[in-house]
Amino acid sequence: MRGIVWFRRDLRLHDQPALTAACQECDEIVPLFVFDEPLLQSDVFGPACVNFMLGCLRELASSLAARGVMLQWRRGEPVSTVVQVAQELKADVVYWNRDYEPAAIERDRQVQLALAERGIRTKTFKDHVVFEAEEIRSATGEPLQRYSAYRARWWAKWQATKPSPLTSPAFKVSTSVPSRSASRSLPSPIELGCDPVVPWIDPGERQAQMRLQEFLGKSVHVYGEGRNRPGIDGSSRLSPHFRFGTLSVRTAVHEALAALAKGGRVSRADVLTWIDELVWRDFFQQVLSAFPHVAKGPFRHVAVPPVREPGGERDRLFQAWREGQTGYPIVDAGMRQLNRTGWMPNRVRMIAASFLIKDLRLDWQSGERYFMSQLLDADVAANNGNWQWCAATGTDAMRGHRIFNPALQSKKFDPGGEYICLYVPELAKVSRKWIHEPHLMPVDEQTRAGCYIGRDYPAPLVDHRQAREEYLSLGKQRTAR
Repeated sequence: MRGIVWFRRDLRLHDQPALTAACQECDEIVPLFVFDEPLLQSDVFGPACVNFMLGCLRELASSLAARGVMLQWRRGEPVSTVVQVAQELKADVVYWNRDYEPAAIERDRQVQLALAERGIRTKTFKDHVVFEAEEIRSATGEPLQRYSAYRARWWAKWQATKPSPLTSPAFKVSTSVPSRSASRSLPSPIELGCDPVVPWIDPGERQAQMRLQEFLGKSVHVYGEGRNRPGIDGSSRLSPHFRFGTLSVRTAVHEALAALAKGGRVSRADVLTWIDELVWRDFFQQVLSAFPHVAKGPFRHVAVPPVREPGGERDRLFQAWREGQTGYPIVDAGMRQLNRTGWMPNRVRMIAASFLIKDLRLDWQSGERYFMSQLLDADVAANNGNWQWCAATGTDAMRGHRIFNPALQSKKFDPGGEYICLYVPELAKVSRKWIHEPHLMPVDEQTRAGCYIGRDYPAPLVDHRQAREEYLSLGKQRTAR
């Protein structure tokens, strides 16, 4: 029997359900990756994300080649392309791991129907999450809309089932089928329509495994504090690997719990806090799967303050935010890091999002789209869930009054200004007394630092206190209607 394994966001060999099943059931397998031409042309994903994906694919192709199997690839519209390859290679069955984005669900449905019409079977598997939306429900069988309730049921399900990772599959001797794409090198970033950049986080399955072990051996034990400190390596930085599936979440949870089981100098609270972040990831995937309307609008319609009307002022503010020229150093450092590397620590993502929505009163969808176009770990579910959390339109119960003070956040989480100075170098010589609010510097301090506000570094776009009061006032007016 000949089977095609359609790789998508699962670019690894270890704990890969679709690949494992194909190796067990088929005499010949064909690994396939399809570059989604319409998606590439849409510019939804930026150079950082595309270059990271290519790096992951190069390692996957190398790992497969070492086992005598050639990765096939095509470019085109995925439905017609997968069907064409399956017919061309006279495949009996096509395997893949499920995706939960609305567009991906519809794509996969069309592929299944088209293949079935041609007598080709399909087999799909759970992989991108630990538990799918249907596996964790309320007592009445409804999807859960509160993280706290979801988390409790997630852990109960884990304890009851303990889903184990799969080992790397055993490849049979005769597994490779010639194809017109077998001997071709993967396309370059330029050929895919984007600039070549060196990913800030190393791509590939081996790097994911190394990063996981390094994190669990060190940073995870101060994770509760470290994840909020952008100036240190306090987070796992594994989200791009989860996004492209070079590391499975099942493996990550098992390895984290194994670190606890070893004993010694282990912080149980910090390890469990990190696992909670993985549970959040499953939760957002569940929300997207069960409530697909969130991909195009708010999870719930609430009385939030109106956004600025389209026009020159709105465009000026959005451009300044996007370019890291707001006059608030922690926001600007985050946006410049994002633009340069495709990465931003989660704490800074929340600060930057809050500033766009609450201080500038711009629509959260514009911020969501911009993040998607820049992030290494551009993931619809997580990005949408986090933006709606900040906008108070998501599943979170808080009704619009979570407003981050950028200066206070900066003083608390980057007290020495190391992160700010790294990405806003014009402030490098500013005294730490003024680094978080440089617009308050006296003129003699500006002279001493060689940084004049309004010339070398922008004055604040808005006054935070005034913007906060305006946002709350407009919110009360909207609620009173």
